[in-house]
Amino acid sequence: MIFLTEKQIDEIFNRFKSANPAPKTELIAPNPFTLLVSVVLSAQATDKSVNKATESLYKVADSPYKMAQLPLEELEAHIKSIGLYKSKAKHVKELSEIIAQKYGKDAGTCSFDSIMQSNFPRTREEFMELPGVGRKTANVMLNVLYHAPVMPVDTHLLRLAPRLGLSEAKTPEGVEKDLLEKIPEKYLQDAHHWLILHGRYICTARNPKCSDCIICGICPKNGVE
Repeated sequence: MIFLTEKQIDEIFNRFKSANPAPKTELIAPNPFTLLVSVVLSAQATDKSVNKATESLYKVADSPYKMAQLPLEELEAHIKSIGLYKSKAKHVKELSEIIAQKYGKDAGTCSFDSIMQSNFPRTREEFMELPGVGRKTANVMLNVLYHAPVMPVDTHLLRLAPRLGLSEAKTPEGVEKDLLEKIPEKYLQDAHHWLILHGRYICTARNPKCSDCIICGICPKNGVE
């Protein structure tokens, strides 16, 4: 495996930043609570499929109290086009009940700009106490809501990290550790968005679009034939 140098890593993320100064999640959610639901639903599913399913769901349940009161069968009906919808519906209903009881029935329904003044989970541990919320989901919430310099690792990052010469770890935790150590702090807040978008649209699993890649001259293309 060919690894990138510190100078190359800096140049890669500088190019990502120049091309997309303010990257954002592609999940569509009206408030922080619904964002949490969308991230839970996005496990092993595309953001596009989640957005399509939640468009109608959030019209009837956009708060933890409303979601907790929604009959399970109705919740399942809204999201049945998403993989593993039955277990995900159960997790969403349970986490909604917990948030409504612990943080208030309207917790997380404020605007994204005012989340810091609201009553809502604020730490990785608090998020991971909720059903269906693992480390990746918790990191996404910390990053998007509180702008924390964390590194949510999904399948895109697991594939990209070795391909780009940023990590040879085989587990999400290992890749997360390597990326946090190697990516300059000034880029960390947005780094996972850039990498996810790059993996989703350019550096795809099959037939990566190297001719359209803004880091093609730097990328070692580990494992790319």
